[in-house]
Amino acid sequence: MHRNPRKIAIIGFGAMARSLQTSLDQADSGFLIGATLLPEQYRHGVEVPENVAVFGAVEELIDWRPSLVVECASHEAVHSAVPALLEAGIDVVVVSVGSLSDESLVSRLEEAALRGGSRLTVASGAIGGLDVLRSAKSAGLREVVYTGSKPPAAWKGTPADGAFDLAALTERTVIFDGSAAEAAKLYPKNANVTAAVALAGIGFAKTRVTLAADPSSSSNTHKVEADGAFGRFSIVLENRPLPENPKTSWLAALSIQQCIVRHFQNIEL
Repeated sequence: MHRNPRKIAIIGFGAMARSLQTSLDQADSGFLIGATLLPEQYRHGVEVPENVAVFGAVEELIDWRPSLVVECASHEAVHSAVPALLEAGIDVVVVSVGSLSDESLVSRLEEAALRGGSRLTVASGAIGGLDVLRSAKSAGLREVVYTGSKPPAAWKGTPADGAFDLAALTERTVIFDGSAAEAAKLYPKNANVTAAVALAGIGFAKTRVTLAADPSSSSNTHKVEADGAFGRFSIVLENRPLPENPKTSWLAALSIQQCIVRHFQNIEL
């Protein structure tokens, strides 16, 4: 099937989607976002460029026949829209990786992709080293630990906002310590990196997670440590947040751009 790289659609049109559109334009990549799935109840205050078609229902988007759809909205969107797209034979990139902690949803997505002959790709987001984790898993991983630290403002609107006086913090404070499964449910918009690490490594139940608010930092910091038959590794990234949304790392938006480019490459390097 011929895949037109100009027929790319996105689910949602928030800060990350706008950053992606700007990045694609500035890179002169030849890739354009031509449509968005944006139900009526989510359109208030959202500005969509005139050259981007707006659809309110997934059936309308399917009729538009995109070559690739990027989910850039929420866990709810993965549940409600992505299975239908896959079953219609449309490839999808999922950004809300935390949604995949739901095993029943993963089964639905796999069945839909099999019926439609389509493919779902998970965006790596703001973290690196996932290729190492995937390779090491085949030999056996004993432990995987993820530590995420962000400025207090990045945790507004999360469970930490009620448990801590974020604006008054004067030192690095741990706001969550538990499993990746718990983190994905409690911090769905902040912990997609956690989910990506869990999927690449030893799963949501066994991956240990610590989340912290650090008033002395202006960066989103991600650290992954792994131990197994292969040996040990530790990787740390300090990412600048998106100017429009401090909950999200700029690198996460850039990783989506790379997913799009790689999807249409004849040779993947």
